[in-house]
Amino acid sequence: MSLLPRTAEEFSSAEYWERFFKKRGEKAFEWYGDYNKLCGVLHKYIKVQHKVLVVGCGNSELSEQLYDVGYKHLTNIDISETVVTHMNQRNTERRPGLTFQQVDATQTPYEDASYQAALDKGTLDAMASEEEGALARNMLTEVGRVLSVGGRYVCVTLAQESVIKLAVEHFVQLGWAVRLHCLQEESGKEEDSFALPVFVLVCTKFRQPMPTPILEMCLGEDGAPTRLTQVTELLSAVREHQAYSVLKKRLRTGTDASSNLSLTLCHTKTGLPRYTLTVQDCPPGAKVPRSNQFAIFIVPQGSETAWLYSSSEGRRQLAASANFRRLVIVAMHRNQEYTDMQAVQSELSPMVMDLAPPGMPANQQVPFLSVGGDLGWREEVSRGVSELSGEYCVENVKGEDGELYRRLVFLSNAALVQSESRLVPSGTASSHKKKNKKKVKPTAAPTPPSTSLSVDSGFLCCAHHEVMVAGLTMLRARTPLNKGVPVSVLLVGLGGGGLPQFLRDFVPDVTVEVVELDPVVMEVAKEWFGFRPDDRLTVTLGDGLERICALEKEGGRLFDVIMFDVDNKDSTVGMSCPPAAFVETSTLQKVCSLLTTRGVFILNLVCRDSVLRKSVLERVSSVFPTILSRKIEGEVNEVLLCSRGEDETQDAARILPSLNQAAKSLQSALCSNRTGANSSPHIDIAELLKDLKVE
Repeated sequence: MSLLPRTAEEFSSAEYWERFFKKRGEKAFEWYGDYNKLCGVLHKYIKVQHKVLVVGCGNSELSEQLYDVGYKHLTNIDISETVVTHMNQRNTERRPGLTFQQVDATQTPYEDASYQAALDKGTLDAMASEEEGALARNMLTEVGRVLSVGGRYVCVTLAQESVIKLAVEHFVQLGWAVRLHCLQEESGKEEDSFALPVFVLVCTKFRQPMPTPILEMCLGEDGAPTRLTQVTELLSAVREHQAYSVLKKRLRTGTDASSNLSLTLCHTKTGLPRYTLTVQDCPPGAKVPRSNQFAIFIVPQGSETAWLYSSSEGRRQLAASANFRRLVIVAMHRNQEYTDMQAVQSELSPMVMDLAPPGMPANQQVPFLSVGGDLGWREEVSRGVSELSGEYCVENVKGEDGELYRRLVFLSNAALVQSESRLVPSGTASSHKKKNKKKVKPTAAPTPPSTSLSVDSGFLCCAHHEVMVAGLTMLRARTPLNKGVPVSVLLVGLGGGGLPQFLRDFVPDVTVEVVELDPVVMEVAKEWFGFRPDDRLTVTLGDGLERICALEKEGGRLFDVIMFDVDNKDSTVGMSCPPAAFVETSTLQKVCSLLTTRGVFILNLVCRDSVLRKSVLERVSSVFPTILSRKIEGEVNEVLLCSRGEDETQDAARILPSLNQAAKSLQSALCSNRTGANSSPHIDIAELLKDLKVE
């Protein structure tokens, strides 16, 4: 017969607990852990000389164990007559000073400020199950009454959101300090424990209410407190720890190759994210050596956004190459220090068995894998806040090809590199050819200081930017891009400025207007990414759609090329570039009206939703009869090259063959121009056009 209530409300019923303890008899019932698990945090906040009220003691051995180690001033209360009688009988001879009383915790007979501590193990959780939590609030009010100034309410709880929210808001309103410890389960002890982690809530009473809330979160019993400003932040932290615990449980029972389970490990002292671990299992039926059960792969710093580590397909490929039953892929976080590979292994080793596949022997060695045994290198050179995009950082990293790169990352989506440029020693022109970052082993060359580095404007890190440049061949293959033939470009979306600067430096007689919504992005581009506006490269700050509408309304100004390279801040839709309004039919018609007769519209499209992509293509083709597309290998990006198609030479079936000669012309023009640049263009136009597809 079950000893647990049929409905949550029964937890707050005196009749339920009377039946419960009669059925259970003398066997102790330890809610959320015994003395050995809780003693560290309890001794920290409750001293042996304190007078302690134990609320809802039940038949737990906790009070007896506290008494045995020196706590002689314990008053134990419970609503069940059965359990009180039993506990008094059990302790009359062995612990004569330990008393148990049948008392309702919502209305006790004790004087005001008569206790220095109140200990609650699971009682709040049981009482809060009543609808609206009225019983729990009455109990907390009574606890506050009997505690003296400086007294603490110490509550062991599972911290279900409705429960912890009720308690925290209650004490914050009273002006008490609130601290929450998340106790960490010992390795190998999870099987008989709750799926959710156990928390200890500590609320301290002050003589005068605090003017602003004191909210703190601690990892483990000794973790340094992390100060939070709002109750919602504390609740969010609780949810994260609960998700981690549930995930560990799930990993112990197995996953499949299609799962993308990940978790973040925080620094114990600071509470800040330190590692993100993603679990990748091999597919069923895969031939894996018996000894290859489990391995940890350390991603070099700065490489965590690479396709191989950041995409589901890439991680599956990495796991297949490693050939282990389960591979845990570890990414290191910004603003954290990592000494060397040995230190990282030592730090992760105590907890890796939490993630081991089910059935793996506990004493089996777990190998740590990496790329060349190198942790990689990352240096943050700037950090700031944009009102539009939030906090950002600019960082230098060493790529897996051994080259140095500079990146702009918005921390609201830290896994996405917003902009990237290659760095070269200042005052020198880079002669490196384009390299495949995935295939070249890293070098151990010393890293020069940031002050001696400059951006190589001839190197486009983003493959879709290269294709957008190659799209200039669509400007009527019979009109070579030589000097004396001006080209006007309107580009919506600046980023780090690499694409417009490349156009300015290498396309003959080009004028580029960039429309950028965020002024902070423009300043970052100028200060850190070598963006140099002048009379042929201008920036209009404002909304791209509004600028297009204004240009159409003004009339008289046309462009040879209009490019959209703007991201979508709304992550809930299946298209992250561009925002949906940019590909509405009315917008596309305005774009078409702003193009010259030879004009080309070039769109960077990032759409994971196949139905949405089809809809976008239908709208684009309704305005632009000629559309060529180019998928970017290993990425979701694709570039659409769209022509007005006003004469027969622009027919899609005819234009592909004519692009070969246009590619040679553009390549020659780029290499011979180099206006204002101290480097050469690292781009192969003909190669980029090989995989064009007619839509």
